[in-house]
Amino acid sequence: MTTVRIIGPGRAGRSFASAFAAAGVEVRDLLGHADDVSSAAVDVDVLLLAVPDQAVAGVAWAVRPVPSTVVAHCSGALGLEVLAPHERVAALHPLVTLPDPAVGAARLGSGGYFAVAGDQAVTELVVALGGRTLAIPADARARYHAAACMASNHLVALLGQVQRVAASVGLPLEAFLPLAQGALDDVGRLGPAAALTGPVARGDLTTIERHRQVLDPTELGGYDAGVDLARRLVTAGRQR
Repeated sequence: MTTVRIIGPGRAGRSFASAFAAAGVEVRDLLGHADDVSSAAVDVDVLLLAVPDQAVAGVAWAVRPVPSTVVAHCSGALGLEVLAPHERVAALHPLVTLPDPAVGAARLGSGGYFAVAGDQAVTELVVALGGRTLAIPADARARYHAAACMASNHLVALLGQVQRVAASVGLPLEAFLPLAQGALDDVGRLGPAAALTGPVARGDLTTIERHRQVLDPTELGGYDAGVDLARRLVTAGRQR
C-alpha cells in the first residue's frame, strides 16, 4: 500500500487526504503551520505539499531530504525546480475545483484529469484515484495553468458579471444558469466555434452597440472582452 503524508490542511490538502483514503492509499498525517515538518519525508512513499504556490519552495527546504521519498507539489504553474533539495520530485495538479473537502474528495475520485510531472509515483496515485494523466512539459506549465484558470476562475468571474447585470433588471442568476450550462454542453459536443450563437456570430453590430449603450460603464470592459473573444472564434471558424 502506498503511504502519503500531506503538508497543508486547507481545502486541497483535506480533499486529497479524503480522496486518497477512499482509494485505499494510507494517509499518515495532515500537517499544518504549527507542526514541525523537518522530518515529514520520513517513513512515507510520497510527501505531498498542498500549500500555496509562494510557499512551496520554503516548505520544501524546511523538509529534511529522504532519498527514497518522493516530494511532490500540487501547483499547476510551478515546475519541479522549487523542490530542489530533494532527489525524487514530482507535480500533481488536479483539473477539478476543490470548493470544500467533501466535494473536492468526490471530484478527485471522479475519473478526471491530473497534470503530472516528474516521478512515476504521482501517476500511480492518479491511477489509484481512477483518474487520467496529462503530461505537461516544464516550459508549458504556466500556459497550461493559465488555461485552467480561464476554464474555472474566469468562467466564475464572468457569471459574476451576469449576476450583476441580471440584478439590475430584477432577475436572479439562477434564471441564466440553464443557458450557461447549455452553452457548455454545446461546446463539449461541437467545439467552441460551432457552439457560438448570438449577435457576434450573426454579425449583428446594432445589437452589440445597443448593449454597450445601456450597460453600466464599469461592465463595458468585461463585455467588450467577451465580444472580442467571440469575434476571434468567428474568424477562426471562417478560416477552416
